[in-house]
Amino acid sequence: MSVKRLLDCTPSELSRYGKKDLLASIAGCEGRVLACETIGLTPPLLMDVTNAEYAASLSADILLLNMFDVRHPVIQALPPVPEYETVREIKRLTGRVIGINLEPTDLERSQSNEGTLWQMKTGRLATADNARLAADMGVDFIVLTGNPGNGVSNEAIENALREISAVVGDRVILAAGKMHASGIAGEGGENIMTVQDAEAFMAAGADVILLPAPGTVPGITQEYAHRLIEAVHAKGKLALTAIGTSQEGADVATIRQIALMCKMAGADIHHIGDTGVPGMALPQNILAYSIAIRGERHTYHRMAQSVNR
Repeated sequence: MSVKRLLDCTPSELSRYGKKDLLASIAGCEGRVLACETIGLTPPLLMDVTNAEYAASLSADILLLNMFDVRHPVIQALPPVPEYETVREIKRLTGRVIGINLEPTDLERSQSNEGTLWQMKTGRLATADNARLAADMGVDFIVLTGNPGNGVSNEAIENALREISAVVGDRVILAAGKMHASGIAGEGGENIMTVQDAEAFMAAGADVILLPAPGTVPGITQEYAHRLIEAVHAKGKLALTAIGTSQEGADVATIRQIALMCKMAGADIHHIGDTGVPGMALPQNILAYSIAIRGERHTYHRMAQSVNR
């Protein structure tokens, strides 16, 4: 089966792609793939429409579900379905590639978040069992990362990658990296992701390396990101630049600047976070980011295409 660029794929074509096909399809877009992170636990911005559907309507190619508990999944405004059908229902409604975050931490290390939106649950831990459950539910993409204050270290990410890759590495795209320090002293700024970290993650099974977008974390410049991405591409892997610092709620001009810096740094996948308002990025920023990296034609094509195609 020939693989088309993700930009040109219909939902029915995407539904037939396995892991290798999806990776090739993303790579073929040459830096024009947009991943939008959304939260299902929070009240949806449009009340009776999920935030994931809203992000898809604004041209997201990949929907990344943050704080998704694989043991007790909750997505507000989703039509009633059995828990194990939650991911497949989002796929049916949006026709998009679906990913989730899992966090390599433990409940003790994340106690500082008790009572907050970010409080850890067993079904969000980066374990082999949770990864297997996610794959069985239809997840295409698992990101090993950390929410604010949850105590996720790069060493923990590497260890979890090895474990998870052994059980679902042939079925699911695995991405790894942090958008911020995630509560680990000494892993801020440039130490969030080094070339050595990236190489260790790739050796442990990562298909995609996640790094902070230039301009989002102190010390992460366009040049620094470019050096990291060169090392990732040298191994034949993909790079994802992430806005995870609430700048998804910044003004449109800032978003366009970040988008172009990520493009110049070599990003294959552009990520925009979920807390512009609680639940997703500001709608105008999703649209502005998409147009900045691929223009109106591809943006409106993605928005207009029916999920029934």
